[in-house]
Amino acid sequence: MPAIILNINGGEHKVDAAPGESLLSVLRNRLGLTGTKYGCGEGACGACTVLLQSSGKETPKAIRSCLPPAAGFAGQKIITIEGMVQNGESTPAGAKPAQSGLHSVQQAFLDEEAFQCGYCTSGMIMSAVALLKANANPSDEEIVDQMNGNICRCGTYPRIVAAIRRAAQAEKKEKKP
Repeated sequence: MPAIILNINGGEHKVDAAPGESLLSVLRNRLGLTGTKYGCGEGACGACTVLLQSSGKETPKAIRSCLPPAAGFAGQKIITIEGMVQNGESTPAGAKPAQSGLHSVQQAFLDEEAFQCGYCTSGMIMSAVALLKANANPSDEEIVDQMNGNICRCGTYPRIVAAIRRAAQAEKKEKKP
């Protein structure tokens, strides 16, 4: 197996990955980062969502990690749910954590009780972080549009939208002088 170097959550990791092995498989099985979930295996449900921070771009992009080979991400910055808060400091995605030490989106999901079984939650949070980084004040329609590729089998969609609205408001308050 060829070794690749991946930048995950701000740290470099040298991993042996089989040719064509998915980023999700490497994250979960080789690096022990199990917060990113395997859902459908087709990139349609959003459970495997991580953030890709392309060089030179401030706004991270939410991507599905179950299909693309890990080798294609060598040299790029990947942020998983585990990397949202590091030592209570600002997250790699650029948002400030809430007082609890959680990212503002994570805190809002807790406050709004936006999950039941929790299986989709990490993907939902990663997609919401990408949305709020790109658009600090999204309308409900923009929230629904961004979250459209994330499936919650428990059906907590109204609470998910409310959580994203709450996180947007919290981030606005944190940015005020």
